Amino acid sequence: MSALPGAFAAHRPALRPRVLLSDPLLDGAATVHLIKDAETGNSFKVGAKEHFLIARMDGEHSLAEIGEAYAGEYGRRLGDAHWQRLLALLGAKGLLAGAPRPKPAPQDTAPRAPGSRAPARPASAPERRTLLRGSLPLVADADAATARLHRAFGFLLAPAALVPLLALVLAMEAVVVARSGELLLAVAGLMANPVLLTGTAVLLWVSTALHELAHGVVARHYGGRVAEIGLRWRLPAVIMYCTVDDYLYLGTRRHRIATAAAGAVMNLVFLLPFCALWLFAPLDDATHEAFAALLLLGSVQAFTMLVPLPPLDGYKIACQLAGATGLAAAAGGYLRLALRRSPEAAAYPRRARIAYPLYAAATVLVLAAAVAAAVAGVHHLLTA
Repeated sequence: MSALPGAFAAHRPALRPRVLLSDPLLDGAATVHLIKDAETGNSFKVGAKEHFLIARMDGEHSLAEIGEAYAGEYGRRLGDAHWQRLLALLGAKGLLAGAPRPKPAPQDTAPRAPGSRAPARPASAPERRTLLRGSLPLVADADAATARLHRAFGFLLAPAALVPLLALVLAMEAVVVARSGELLLAVAGLMANPVLLTGTAVLLWVSTALHELAHGVVARHYGGRVAEIGLRWRLPAVIMYCTVDDYLYLGTRRHRIATAAAGAVMNLVFLLPFCALWLFAPLDDATHEAFAALLLLGSVQAFTMLVPLPPLDGYKIACQLAGATGLAAAAGGYLRLALRRSPEAAAYPRRARIAYPLYAAATVLVLAAAVAAAVAGVHHLLTA
């Protein structure tokens, strides 16, 4: 390969400040990185080699220095044509500082360097709003609103406050399990009382709204940005939503898992005062029964969100634990190949050959446990 010309070799390209790069992620048999222009919303998948080059475009490293590092890592030097093509494509996508910014597009192509096979990652199109389904933003600046919430309640994320809260949640769930038979009977009784049933449904809806806001506050705590807060309806259901724009690009895997788990934890924290009232307050029988039903239904609501199936929060956690994108589809594809003893299965990286079967096994166990709990609950009601 020819050496870079002196002026070109000294060039120090820099990405725009709001260009986000993800950690390496399994994508089927490949390892990819996600790149997102947070200003336009356009996002792309690129391979490890492209990411190696793009991640070093920080305005500090020259192309000569980046090329030397690339040669040391991959055993080959890039020629002039490769660099010119890569920089031209990055500039055309508006990812480089000083390049014109493109308009948001429903889909785009990834910048490609030598060896790239990664496809484009389409950006989502605006949802069409109808009477039966749609969404409606509720605040003009969701990120600023979330920042205000974080200033007010962010102290709860400090270990001194969070650890006692989690200990109380664990104690509450131990009580729920120990007295599950009583709580099941309370749920059955609640169904015969329309007034208390409506009140309990309203409280569960409020818990769902707080669930969504918790995602946003925790993401904000770790440097994320909330794009939208609003209402989404799929009649007869109407729920609140909170969109964390750059969830996959938060600093560490632990931060991303904490953000995904925040909603379910909020559901359980919401139940703590009702648990205290149920256990210790002198309530009339109807209210005591309603609080008991709320505890069980709210706990089921929280743990259902942790089931590792898309689009639930548990699936997002599983994706982070596996370090994968599109985990469910990728695991299914790998298992089909492995069960057929296809040679293609052996081509998957070792991490994928471990992560995909583990995800499938964990999902089956969680669903089996949920079915067993439901059967036990029905049996208890029928024999009570």
